[in-house]
Amino acid sequence: MAAEWYRARGYEVVARNWRCREGEIDLIVRQGRALVFCEVKARTTDAFGVPAEAVNRTKQARIRRLAARWLATESPVRPRQIRFDVVAILGGAIEVIEGAF
Repeated sequence: MAAEWYRARGYEVVARNWRCREGEIDLIVRQGRALVFCEVKARTTDAFGVPAEAVNRTKQARIRRLAARWLATESPVRPRQIRFDVVAILGGAIEVIEGAF
């Protein structure tokens, strides 16, 4: 669902569920030379809070480290811009927070 949202807006999906020993990046997309690292959180209800609340400072730091690792080992080109988005899916509704951190 998140990948389709980005594709519909002209982004190219570079990687899904990229993993290394330190963790996983859910989605990496590109538009021109802008690269976006996306953390996708989904919930069926908000009984335990909204999905975006689960991306706390610790999770943000981990995603930044993983992005640096991906850039150093996997990136085919050097991006001009890097952005970190959070995609929150709640009960089938999608909310994309661009530049979340």
